[in-house]
Parts: sequence; C-alpha cells; structure tokens
Amino acid sequence: MDPLIARLALALAIGLLVGLERGWREREAPDRSRTAGIRTFGISGLLGGVLAALAKELGAVSVLVGGFVAFSAILAWYKAREAAHDDDFSVTSVIAGLGVFALGALSITDDYRAAAAGGAALAAILASREVLHGLLKRLSWIELRSALILAVMTAIILPLLPNRTLDPWGGFNPWEVWFLTVLMASISFAGYVAVRILGNTRGLLVSSLAGAIVSSTAVTLALARNAASASNPLPLAGAASLAAMVSVLRVCAVVLIIEPSVFAWVGIPAMAAALAFAACGALLLTRAKGNGEGSPIARNPFELGPLLLFAILFALVATASAGLAAQFGGRGLLASSTLAGTFDVDVAVLGALRLVKHSVSIDTVGQAVLVALAANAVGRLSLAVFAGPVGFWAPLAGATLAAAAAGYGAMLFLGT
Repeated sequence: MDPLIARLALALAIGLLVGLERGWREREAPDRSRTAGIRTFGISGLLGGVLAALAKELGAVSVLVGGFVAFSAILAWYKAREAAHDDDFSVTSVIAGLGVFALGALSITDDYRAAAAGGAALAAILASREVLHGLLKRLSWIELRSALILAVMTAIILPLLPNRTLDPWGGFNPWEVWFLTVLMASISFAGYVAVRILGNTRGLLVSSLAGAIVSSTAVTLALARNAASASNPLPLAGAASLAAMVSVLRVCAVVLIIEPSVFAWVGIPAMAAALAFAACGALLLTRAKGNGEGSPIARNPFELGPLLLFAILFALVATASAGLAAQFGGRGLLASSTLAGTFDVDVAVLGALRLVKHSVSIDTVGQAVLVALAANAVGRLSLAVFAGPVGFWAPLAGATLAAAAAGYGAMLFLGT
C-alpha cells in the first residue's frame, strides 16, 4: 500500500474516533442541529492530512497554514451560531475540531505514531468529562494547590539540582533525594485520591486500605484511638492488619520500580508476610459481629511541610546508611535500617536501595529492606499498645507474629 494512502487513512481514523465520541454525546440532538458530528470530524482529520500532503509536495507551508486558518474560522463561525441558539458557552467541540485537523496534518508531516497516540488521547480526554469534573468537585483547593506547587518545584528545581554525590561515602545525591521523595509522594497521593473519591463513608475497609497507601502507621494509630471507644474492636484490628498488608505491598512495588534485582531477594518473604496479614485481617473481620466505629482519615501527602521533612530525613538516613555501611559493612546498614524503619519504612527502604549502586551487595540490601519492614511492624504495634485497648492490639500482635513467621519461613525455605 502507498504510504501516503495509509497516512491519510490514519488521519481519517483519528477524526472518526473523536467524532464517534462527540456524536455519541449529542446523539439525542435533532438531525442537522449540530455543527459537527462523526462525519464532520472524520472529514476534518482527512482535510488536515490532505492539506499537509499538498504543502509537503509543493514545498509551501503556507498551504497548510492558510487551510488551518480558514478551517478554524469556518468551524468557529458555525459553532458560534449553534452556541447562540442553545445558550451554550462550551468551546470543547471547537478545540477538538482544531485538534483533529492538526493531528491529521501531523500524521502526514511527522511521526504517524505520535499522531495516532494523540488522537487516542484526545478521544479519551473528551470521553472522561464526567470523571474529571467529578474529581474536581471532590478535591479541595488546598489539595490542588499543594499538587500544583509540588509540580512547579519538581519541574523547576529538580533539573537544577546536582546529580552527583556530595559526601565522601556516596550517600547524599540531591537529585536522587528529591526525585525519590516526589516518587513516594506520588504513590501516596494515589491512595489519598482514592480515599477522597470513594469517601470514608464507604466503610472501614475501603478507607483503611486506601489510607494505608499514604501511611499505614497513621491508619493504625487512628484505628487504635477509635478502638478505645468502640464496643467491638475486632473489626478495627482486622482493618489494621489489612493496612499492614498494604504497607508491605507498597514497599514491594517501590523495590520493584527502583531496584528490581533486590525484589528477587525480598519479594517472596515480603509477599508471604503480606498474605499472612491479609488472612488474619480477613479472619478478624469475618469473625467480628457488627462494624467498628469510625474510620481513619488520610492526610494529604503533598503538604509541603511534611514533604520537605521527609526529604530532609531521607537525606540524613541515606548519608548515615552509606557512612555506616562504609565503616562497618552490612551490620552498619542493618542498624540504620532498623532505626529508620521504626519511624518511617519508606525512608529506610529508599536509603538502603540507593546503596546497590555503591558496591553494597544485593543480599545485604535485601536484608536491610526486610529489617526495615520488621522494625516498622514493631513500631506500628507499639503505637497500637500505647493508644488502643488490649482488645485491639492483642489481635494485631497475633497478626504481626503470624506475618513475621510466614516471612521468616519463606526465607528459610529459599535458603536466604
């Protein structure tokens, strides 16, 4: 097939795809009452491709520019008449039409794969109107502002930070510290958005699981406080066990993303522990009569104060871990991971993973990750004992011991 014919077919397909979405949304409108439907959008994409082909053949870009200006004027004029008739101020269809024309031209003049991806993305965005508007209604301005400020700080500051270690042990790299801080905040923000969209009123299970993506320690503390006034704390203990499972799975995901070689060492023991937490949590929830009162509220992980504190703590732990590993070998790294993991497992895990690049063996780093997980479990349990009744922390202690036994048994089975 002639490459030009194939590219023109792509330009037509882009228009038809977007026109399908636009036509479906306005399918109840009377015939001939709309400016553009599936046929018009399809022809618009094809027109962009034809004019781009002519401009390329004649060596005159003015053909394409003039055609785009004329197309824009005609589409805008007809859409203005429609808007005046319907008392509608939406300009989405006009922008979509201009995008279809431009993507049709792009499929001829440049990488056709980029044009195809752009057409699919445009159709997806148009089809996501209700989802995007619903998300905006559920999120507060403070949350959006925090995310925007973080995006600006990342886009501006991250490229300016030196991407090299500044300490003699190779632990403190400003670019890596900030990049991993942003990565962790993004992972946590996914859980936070889930809580905000689903709402805490959807139940103890949903809020605990989603909130644990932000911080399982905070979820456990909130559940322990609620258990102090609950008539039946067993459901809350079950929710805390499931939150611990999410914390382990989150660490596994971080390890898999940042250093897959370490995941091969820690994956099976960690997954065994997660399964034990899941089984205990499900057992506590099914054996309990009634629902636990209250539900944890996740905190916005994009708040700049806690985020900067995390970055500073991570930088200190990363530097200390590298220094201790250089001075005392694996024992120093395990000691720093234990101390840091008690307070924040993410800081400990990230600090250990970075040392793979600095001649620390994968086995030692894997041990440090597992030690951090164990220390964090002990830290969560200590908070539960301090803030909750025995009816809450005793079942949680049993779940923690079962998870530790499952993880250790998996290590013995693997011979690690």
